[in-house]
Amino acid sequence: MAERHAVVVGAGIVGLCLARALSVRGWRVTVVERDEPGGGASRGNAGWVVPDWGAPVPGPGVIGATLRSLRDRSAPLALRPAPHQDFLRWLLDFWRHCNAADQAAGRAATVALGAPTRSLFDRLRDEGVAFEGGETDILYAYLSAAHLERDLVGFSAITTAGFVPPVPMTGAELRTREPALRDEVVGGYRLPGQRWVRPETLVAGLLADIVARGVDVHARTAVTGFERRGAGVGAVRTAGGALPCDAVVLCAGVATSGLARMLGVRVPIQAGMGYGLDYVPAPRPVTATLYLDEARLAVTPFDGTLRVAGLMDLAPSGAPMRPDRPRQVAAAVARYLRDWPSDPGRATAWAGMRPLTPDGLPAIGRLPGLANVAVAAGHAMLGVTLAPVTAEAMADLLDGEGTNLPAALIPFDPARFGRRVPPHVRARHGRA
Repeated sequence: MAERHAVVVGAGIVGLCLARALSVRGWRVTVVERDEPGGGASRGNAGWVVPDWGAPVPGPGVIGATLRSLRDRSAPLALRPAPHQDFLRWLLDFWRHCNAADQAAGRAATVALGAPTRSLFDRLRDEGVAFEGGETDILYAYLSAAHLERDLVGFSAITTAGFVPPVPMTGAELRTREPALRDEVVGGYRLPGQRWVRPETLVAGLLADIVARGVDVHARTAVTGFERRGAGVGAVRTAGGALPCDAVVLCAGVATSGLARMLGVRVPIQAGMGYGLDYVPAPRPVTATLYLDEARLAVTPFDGTLRVAGLMDLAPSGAPMRPDRPRQVAAAVARYLRDWPSDPGRATAWAGMRPLTPDGLPAIGRLPGLANVAVAAGHAMLGVTLAPVTAEAMADLLDGEGTNLPAALIPFDPARFGRRVPPHVRARHGRA
């Protein structure tokens, strides 16, 4: 059989994992990235690997939270309204999925897809991909007893296969595990047997691995269009020239929408802008992996760095970082941790555009009407968690002779978004 050539558009965590999975299976692979490989939200996140815990962002109470944020700009989940037709349509669809039934179905689908995640991370390390990471229990800390009780009652009703129930803890028990927690923390719970990775080391390890395998990586290279061939695509056009190919996979985060639109397919992804601070060193020692619940902030102790990540602004793709958000992150942490400055000080602030679909589930599968073009994007806050399993599922799909999705991918089928894009709208979208 002749060597097959795949072009992977996007070198975030998902694209890098996919490039590796295809290369291992004997594909010739070219990766095209308009910025630096492994940047953006793939590099700046808490690094949690939680395949049995990730519910979609849209859910009960989210509509009210987004509307209240119009008055309170410091809200953990904030809406940044904009008069953009695509964003407003996306937002209405997002609100439509803010219900318990859709969130429960999305959680079940995510848990089923993520079942092999731990073994795949083990395999990456065993096969020589170098990254910082380890096992952890995640401690969830609450300032409100009412919020804690509400959440514990909600968790008791979850029947998803594979869901690991939390272990309730008093405030005193949490402080025994993490003395940095303030007395105002009334209680919480523990998620046993979870994992973390330092994301910038993971993307660096993957990039080094695929380059060593002969994958051709085109950094700072924009995709400008596609050359059609029969029922699919015969080449990807870039600023540096055309790349002939047998298959194309769009893994470009929030930019995936524009790329799919060039091909006449609607894949609605907008930005869930996330923020964080890296403390080197931390203002005080913190050894536990924490989630500060009301503030919606994750705290991960890396080697020599304490990372705080969270908050979310629902905003049109390409919206700039809000300059007031880093200070809000630091002030929120100070409500939970003793002797913590409410000002970021010398901490390094960063922001990243988490790619978010209206139903909170990634789009994984072939684009409708295109025989050799697929998408793997929209992983929201589960990009690190689901990248290896997404890559294996997508490689299986591209290796297969049939066109039907395997059962585990049906909830993530891009065809669920419906209409193809009319040609007159498609023509307005050039470079992505």
